[in-house]
Amino acid sequence: MNFRRIFLVKCLLLLFPTVKCFSTSWIYKAVNETALLSITAPGGIYEATWRRGGQRLIQIKDNKAKHFVNKDRCRCAIFRNGTLQIERVEKEDSGNYTVMVYQKDGKLKAEEYIMFFVQEPVPQPILTAECKNKSVSVKCEAKEKAKDEAKEKAKDEAFLIELTRPNGIKIRKNATMLEWHGWNSGTFRCIAKNQVSEKIAEKVINCSGKMDFYLILSIAGGAVFFVIFVICLIYCIRRKKTKRNYIYEEERAMQTLPMDCERGMRQLPQTPSRPTPKQLRVQQRPLPPQPQELQQPRPQPRPRTQPRTPNLPRQRP
Repeated sequence: MNFRRIFLVKCLLLLFPTVKCFSTSWIYKAVNETALLSITAPGGIYEATWRRGGQRLIQIKDNKAKHFVNKDRCRCAIFRNGTLQIERVEKEDSGNYTVMVYQKDGKLKAEEYIMFFVQEPVPQPILTAECKNKSVSVKCEAKEKAKDEAKEKAKDEAFLIELTRPNGIKIRKNATMLEWHGWNSGTFRCIAKNQVSEKIAEKVINCSGKMDFYLILSIAGGAVFFVIFVICLIYCIRRKKTKRNYIYEEERAMQTLPMDCERGMRQLPQTPSRPTPKQLRVQQRPLPPQPQELQQPRPQPRPRTQPRTPNLPRQRP
């Protein structure tokens, strides 16, 4: 604790006792409750006057209370310390309250502002669900049937409504009804609340479309994986084929290079395309006729005139 600052503040208060204190606060109360609007200025209260929207309500001076409006209409009272009490508050009691605190010599000691709000308690929320096309539709509604004009106005007042899904995600909206559509199944929680009250409703919702949804996701994922696999396979095959053709072309070029060199070394000089006059005369000179040899007839075998004597067998001596 910083004692130097506390000592400095006390010295300033002693030197300047007429320093004014301004403060603003917010207070929320439910209908039919009792509200206490207190004064934060330190020290005793000699005189304090409460106003609502510029109209004086009640005053205390030298421990004596004085009402400026009807007690039954105001439903208010003041304590010796300057605290304002309002019983059975209504929505019409909401507004800006101001209190002026004076010292015994009539100098202003403090001036405070209070924003006072009176709200209706939120009704019990109703959580309903419906399965449509293998999905779930959840509705969180917090409405109260109006019986008169005052409640009709109160029913249209928006408050904070919150829907908690099974995965923990929360949806908030300043309204009286909240709807959500999706695929989640499980425990849903609906909360309706404002500054003075809070009510909760829970319900377990299961739809058969959950498994079908995950099955569809699995099939779609498998199809995408299969397409990627086919594309990679085609790419690898084409790359391997291109590499093989490149190697084949290199080998073929290496084999044809020595053959071209040898063919160039063995090639004879070519004759001129235009013949000389001497070659023309040789080509135009007719060739001498060659003698043809008379073919002699082949000798024919001589016919036999006498029959051939048969060979007789030899006799032994």
